[in-house]
Amino acid sequence: MQMGETFLVALQSIRANALRSVLTALGIIIGVAAVITMVALGTGAQKAVEDQIKAMGSNVLTVYPGMMYTRGVASGNRVGLTTDDADALTKNATLLSGIVPEMQGQQQVKYLGTNINTTVVGAPANFPAVKRFTLAHGRFFTNGEDDGRERYAVLASEIPVMLNANPAALIHQEIAIRGITFEIIGIMAPKGAAGGSWQNPDEQIVIPLNTARYRVFGSDRLRQITVEVRQGASLQAGMVDIEGVMRRQHKIRPGGDNDFMIRNAQEVLATQQATTQIFTTLLASIAAVSLVVGGIGIMNIMLVSVTERTREIGVRKALGATRGNIMFQFLVEALVLCLAGGILGISLGVWATTILAKANGWNTLISTQSVALAFGTSAAIGIVFGLWPARRAAKLDPIVALRYE
Repeated sequence: MQMGETFLVALQSIRANALRSVLTALGIIIGVAAVITMVALGTGAQKAVEDQIKAMGSNVLTVYPGMMYTRGVASGNRVGLTTDDADALTKNATLLSGIVPEMQGQQQVKYLGTNINTTVVGAPANFPAVKRFTLAHGRFFTNGEDDGRERYAVLASEIPVMLNANPAALIHQEIAIRGITFEIIGIMAPKGAAGGSWQNPDEQIVIPLNTARYRVFGSDRLRQITVEVRQGASLQAGMVDIEGVMRRQHKIRPGGDNDFMIRNAQEVLATQQATTQIFTTLLASIAAVSLVVGGIGIMNIMLVSVTERTREIGVRKALGATRGNIMFQFLVEALVLCLAGGILGISLGVWATTILAKANGWNTLISTQSVALAFGTSAAIGIVFGLWPARRAAKLDPIVALRYE
């Protein structure tokens, strides 16, 4: 029997038992769809973390207020950062290329008839360069306007939405922050929430640092100082440089505990990325179990099929079919079932991933590698789990098979 004829006979056998074939392939369909969906969700989450890392920059550190210590015991009171700390870093730190002291607080903001309560940040003119913000409309304020305590405001991308206004039309319009009138001079492009941060940077209003200090907050206390380590210097060296300046500024004796914290957001994001990868692998492994179960189901059905078609096998052998012909026929049946299930499973997985992403706002990424892996796995399952039934059919004695009732 020619191979082409053997292939056609296998397909006819599948068509003759269409319902059983569909139910047999269902395990493969569900398994492949589950693997595609889980990997897409996990890969999308990892891609989101990578985008956050790029958006934050690879050489940015943040200094936060720390705990006050008495004889090595935390007192529960925080030591505030002030503008003097930022000035000390500017004058004495040798490995920093950018320093952004930030005042911050929740303030009532009014535009026309709309009132919102949102975060107002006081920062210097290098805020967008160090914090990796870009402008969608207008401009940012200058150092001269900061020194002159000008009442200018730059809005993050979500603020116009909260104010029910067209972003481009807000330029040169006036808003009231804590009852003080500010002119809107710029709208920032979306940035996205940073890893490990509860605050969305797209929901803030940035005003000049000195304006915030003397007109809005009335204090020199800072929420944080963001610093950029110069090119060529490691983050560890930058942290040592910052620590030395801050310890001298706060008059901390040798051996004493720091009353400030230096945070490397890259480490937080890297940990988050590693955790996401572990969960992705775990979920994909659980989903892959259903592929194995589907393969066992195919092997079981093929064994039943061998038993049902014993006389048919005997007739084919009596007519000259070789063991290879018989084995090839049953392998083709198992392989076609698995490949068809793989194709349908990929389609189902892509559809499920799209629905989940739209319904929940999740980040998803369907990669070519995951699709190829799922399809290849389904083919491998067809071969592995179809091999035993095929060999059993090929080994049947034609005389015994012809006598089988």
